[in-house]
Amino acid sequence: MTAENRITQCFQKLGARREKGLIAYICAGDPDLNTTVRLVEAMAAVGADLIEMGIPFSDPIADGPSIQHASARALAGGVRVAGIMQAAAEIRRRTDVPLLFMTYYNPVLQYGPERFVHDCATAGVDGLIVPDLPLEESGVLLEPADAAGVALIPLVAPTTNTERLQAISPTARGFVYCVSVTGVTGARQEIRTDLEKFTRRVRAHTGLPLAVGFGISGPNAAARVASCCDAVVVGSAIVERVAAAGADPVSAASGLVEEIKNALVNS
Repeated sequence: MTAENRITQCFQKLGARREKGLIAYICAGDPDLNTTVRLVEAMAAVGADLIEMGIPFSDPIADGPSIQHASARALAGGVRVAGIMQAAAEIRRRTDVPLLFMTYYNPVLQYGPERFVHDCATAGVDGLIVPDLPLEESGVLLEPADAAGVALIPLVAPTTNTERLQAISPTARGFVYCVSVTGVTGARQEIRTDLEKFTRRVRAHTGLPLAVGFGISGPNAAARVASCCDAVVVGSAIVERVAAAGADPVSAASGLVEEIKNALVNS
C-alpha cells in the first residue's frame, strides 16, 4: 500500500464509520528509539488512527515547552535522523498505521531533501509536516515527495487569509493541518479560536480532510473540537505523560490515547 493510500484510506474508513480520527504525536527518541517503536505500536493498538513522530531539533520554533524538552532529551541521548528512519522501518514491520514525520526543514536540508523523502518512502513513512517551510519554497520538498509517494501536509492558521488558502490548496496532500491557535504547541485549558468559522473557511478551498491541532489537552477538549474537523491532533499532553511515567511510558501514553479515542467515538 502506498503512503498516500494509507492516509486516504484511513480517512475514508473513518468517514464510513462517521467517526472522528485521532492523530497522536510523540517525539522520536524520547526517552529512546526502542521505546518510540513500542509507543507507536501500542498507541495504534488502542485507537490512534495516525501517528505523528516529531524529529527532534535544537530550535523547535513552533513547539512549546513540553515538546522542546522532549526534543532536547532525545538529542542529548544521541538520536539522529538516520536512527529515526530505522525506527520507522521497524514500526512499519509491526503495524500498518499511517505514519507521519513532523520535522523542521534544517534536518531535511542537512540530510538532503531527495534522499530524505526517498528514505521516508522506503521506511514506510506516509506524510511530512514541516512547519517552517513556507509555500514559496516548498517545491524543493514537494516535488521529490510527490515522486516518492510521500504526502507533504500543509499547515494553515486562523490568520491565514483567503488568498493564502487559495495558493496553499493545490499543493496540499493527505490532509490539511489546521492550527487551532496563534502561537506554539502546548495543552491549553481553553481554545478561544472560532474553530467552526475557521474550518469552514478552509473547507471552501479544499476537499481534503481537516485535522485540528495545537492546544488540545485531553479527552474532553478533543471531543469539543471534533465537531469542526475530521481528526484532532494531540501532542503535548501525550509527551507529558511519557515524560512523567518513569519506568512505564508505553502504558501511560497508550492509556491517554485510549481515553481520547473513546471520547471521540462517543462524541
